[in-house]
Amino acid sequence: MTTTLDRTGPRDLAATLPARVSLTPKTTLAGRLDGAWWPRSRDLEAELPALAAALVEPWGRITRVTVNPTRWPVVPHKVAVDGRTLHVGWFAEQHPDQLILLSFTVGRWDLLVIPPETAPAAAARLMAAASIPGNALTAGALMANEAVIGRGIRDAVRREATWEGEGGACMTPFGDVMGRSALPQPGNGWR
Repeated sequence: MTTTLDRTGPRDLAATLPARVSLTPKTTLAGRLDGAWWPRSRDLEAELPALAAALVEPWGRITRVTVNPTRWPVVPHKVAVDGRTLHVGWFAEQHPDQLILLSFTVGRWDLLVIPPETAPAAAARLMAAASIPGNALTAGALMANEAVIGRGIRDAVRREATWEGEGGACMTPFGDVMGRSALPQPGNGWR
């Protein structure tokens, strides 16, 4: 019997795939965020090289990154990126869903960090919202809005499934089947 082991971990996967990032177009409208980043894992050492590589062309060489440690199990002090060192710091005062990128030559950018476990549809909504020029919403406001939207979508899907599963039965305001059809039937008072 032959056993094949797949030793491809999150670090190997992150190194081969491009960063999932959406940036605000260059415009005179300044917003609270400069875009969004959707990492594939919570391993900063594995995820930051792809992000830094994706930002070289539009923003220049990133030299420092700050995060809030509540979303990252390990915050390394330094990360190797293309033969150089990217310095990583953390601040508990920084919003947990925000990443601050710094460049000595160009400036500062703030990105919304979308949790890796986020569903693709929700991540797409968040990436689009964070990349709107002149966006006045903070990372926390965008995440709170998405939680409400996601809950509303889940509730609508659940209600539709309930409707379909019950054959369109009438319901009381408390969600109990009323024992009559939603369609008029001869002899039950409907004409």
